[in-house]
Amino acid sequence: MNWLVLIAAGVVEVGFAVSIKPTENFTRLLPTVLCLGLMVGSVYLLSRAMDTIPVGTAYVVFTGIGAIGAVTVGIVIDDDPVTFTRLGALALIVGGIALTRLTTTP
Repeated sequence: MNWLVLIAAGVVEVGFAVSIKPTENFTRLLPTVLCLGLMVGSVYLLSRAMDTIPVGTAYVVFTGIGAIGAVTVGIVIDDDPVTFTRLGALALIVGGIALTRLTTTP
């Protein structure tokens, strides 16, 4: 169950990352409130996942999901460039997450 909570934390982290720009340097109230709510929500879910998942593993997975998700959203929504180097970097992140998960003892 805590792995699902950790995945949810990563997804909320992506929402947090995407929600920063619309705050316009935290000068717009509603986007800022949403951004801060997503930030608190992602950290709360991460802390719950750490009840049974080691800190290092949980944080690697959490930040990996956030990084991959933010890059993906940038590509899909903001027309960020898609290059072989960028895709290779994402593949390395996925590989690191998988290896970290596989080497974590229950």
